[in-house]
Amino acid sequence: MTILVTGATGRVGSRFVPRLLQQDESVRVLVRDPVRAEPLERLGAEVVVGDLRETGDLDGALKGVDAVVHLGAAFRGVPDEEAVSVNHTATVELAESALRANVTRFVYAGTTLVYGPGHGRPVREEDDPVPPDLAYTTSKTAAEKALLDLHRTEGLPLRIARLAFVYGEGDAHLAESLMWARDWPPHKRLHMVHHADVGQVLLRALRADGVDGEIFNVADDAPVTALELLDLNGEPAAEEAAGRTLDDPWEGIVDTSKIRRLLGFRPVYPTVYTAKDAGAL
Repeated sequence: MTILVTGATGRVGSRFVPRLLQQDESVRVLVRDPVRAEPLERLGAEVVVGDLRETGDLDGALKGVDAVVHLGAAFRGVPDEEAVSVNHTATVELAESALRANVTRFVYAGTTLVYGPGHGRPVREEDDPVPPDLAYTTSKTAAEKALLDLHRTEGLPLRIARLAFVYGEGDAHLAESLMWARDWPPHKRLHMVHHADVGQVLLRALRADGVDGEIFNVADDAPVTALELLDLNGEPAAEEAAGRTLDDPWEGIVDTSKIRRLLGFRPVYPTVYTAKDAGAL
């Protein structure tokens, strides 16, 4: 199987591609900066230079490809227009190109942020997204809707993995959680997932039969509190933090029973503390 990975030099992609190559698969990566892709090329990935937003680049990158793992996204620090063009417009164009190339798998990395607050319990995949009014979340939600429409109308062999807060293996994301945790009530929780488990899920989604059109929540077994995030980063809580109110104790908490049932997922790191004890933060 020849697999095209987008976003291969990003935080998720740069950790996933080596795992994919260890499976003895033929891996092609579409990148804008070939220098950043050199470590992946040395491991055996075929590097194709191009831009997700250029249809001609997409058609060329997809030639001879059997499956796509779409990790490319624009998140923080980019203008809203860029977030929309990458996360929504380019994603739809990639899926349309993949249909023309007759791929047999299209795995899309979404985010649990699309759910938003107000569900009153851990959210399930069938719950309607109510994303915060941010370019990232609204564009990712719109992309999912368009991909699901392509699955229903054109047969796109789609599998969506909605990722919780990804951390581990030297990713600075855990430290960046302090941007919010410092201001949260100390008992507010964040649902997380380690890079090793993201890799596990993407591989399972690639290999599984009979799950086209399915959405999967991807998270570990034990959400952590803001107080724990502060402690993990070696920072004390503010004195007044204990008096902060928590409006929605279930915001960001997801139900993972479906991915366990259909894909056999069991976290390698069921909690952040197992990752910490293993030296995998």
